[in-house]
Amino acid sequence: MDLDHDACYRALELRDARFDGRFFTAVKTTGTYCRPVCPARTPRSENVTFYPTAAAAQEAGFRPCLRCRPETAPDKGAWRGTSNTVSRALALIELGALDEGSVDALAGRLGLGERQLRRLCRQHLGASPIAVAQTRRVLLAKQLIHETSLPMAEIAFASGFGSIRRFNETFLALYGRAPFALRRGSGAEVPAGPGGEISLLLRYQPPYDWPSMLEFLRLRAVPGIERVGESCYSRTIQLAGRQGVVSVRPDAGNALRARIRFPKLSALPGIIARLRRVFDLAADPLPISAHLAKDPVLAPLVRARPGLRVPGAWDGFELAIRAVLGQQLSVTEAGRLAGRLVATYGEPLAEPDRDLTHAFPRPEILAHADLTTLDMGRSRAATLSAVAAAAVADPDVLCASRGLDEAIDRLRSIPGVDEWTAHYIALRQLREPDAFPAADVGLGCALAHLEGRRWSSRELVARADPWRPWRAYAAQHLWASPRRLE
Repeated sequence: MDLDHDACYRALELRDARFDGRFFTAVKTTGTYCRPVCPARTPRSENVTFYPTAAAAQEAGFRPCLRCRPETAPDKGAWRGTSNTVSRALALIELGALDEGSVDALAGRLGLGERQLRRLCRQHLGASPIAVAQTRRVLLAKQLIHETSLPMAEIAFASGFGSIRRFNETFLALYGRAPFALRRGSGAEVPAGPGGEISLLLRYQPPYDWPSMLEFLRLRAVPGIERVGESCYSRTIQLAGRQGVVSVRPDAGNALRARIRFPKLSALPGIIARLRRVFDLAADPLPISAHLAKDPVLAPLVRARPGLRVPGAWDGFELAIRAVLGQQLSVTEAGRLAGRLVATYGEPLAEPDRDLTHAFPRPEILAHADLTTLDMGRSRAATLSAVAAAAVADPDVLCASRGLDEAIDRLRSIPGVDEWTAHYIALRQLREPDAFPAADVGLGCALAHLEGRRWSSRELVARADPWRPWRAYAAQHLWASPRRLE
């Protein structure tokens, strides 16, 4: 993407934090690339080049700055919103699509050719898909070097490197020194242990409405797999047959503190990517708020909650099952029903964490279970079985691999999945910023209270048209408004 040199340089001179993560400054005289807020002396205009992503700067031959640490920049690339295909590609890369798969396979999941994917990534990211994946590994490794006491061998595997040799060679090529030379302090190295305990920061662009996020998750917490305490969210996780627990709470410096206990260190990049999606950490709240505040009805809600985010989902199948359980039920009733489902069909944790006792049931278990025994009605049980069967037949059915309209059509092809359910899944799991469950009773009641009239679903779709492309955030503001129906 094109970046106006003069505008970027003015932001660089002012060290304007609003542009942190929007672009990176490559300095020709030093060979490094920096964040706009770097405390180093501002280089001359003719000596800098601006790149939209860290991957683009790194692929151009520049190395990360050791002072401003580009790995700590909030993830809100300036390309966002310019290409939905690239956004979905990056989401899949973050979740590990290129760790073992090829670019061609990634392109196939997105419904386009490899050459077209490479062209789009070059246009919008300034780098190839492989370069994006490699840069993320390097920056995660550097974050772990600074924020943990893990041995270098464990950091290599935890950040996605296939071998210690490759890890060392990459750091020598980029920084001209071995990885251990970048660690500050001389404390003893502490292995993660058999449980794989790691604590690190997940950064975001402020403001961030943490109380609203926590309240949303608290109301929908499923007994046995989720716990919401004082300013902390915890849940069980299961990946590739292994179990663990994650906890997230606010920390200083526009960041959340994640404590992760998982026995396979190489799963860490995927766990981080999922947590970032759950807490919507890639959102840039200022332009979203500015757009929605143009509507006089939404403006007071935006002013009251300027950092409101759209809570995501840990797992697509889990979210789809919970969405079906929520059809025509209150949030509280749906949570109780989900708790019974988990207690009956969930896999018990080998090492429970107090009331965190189970992992969510796997698709192949629910696909063959007689769910009518849970007293939920034959129709709802049939829909749950159909969702589970669809997930078994096509693991990508609940992945962000296609556009919003195509995703809605694919979800609605599952028997029992209606328009509301499909849009709710798209909003929270597929991370579609323009998803809008117009049939939601709570949205209709909130808007009726604000405007003094009732809206049909069709009328609500038309009413929400000015909120595009951020209708999901408008829905979240309405759900968080004081007069909504639970």
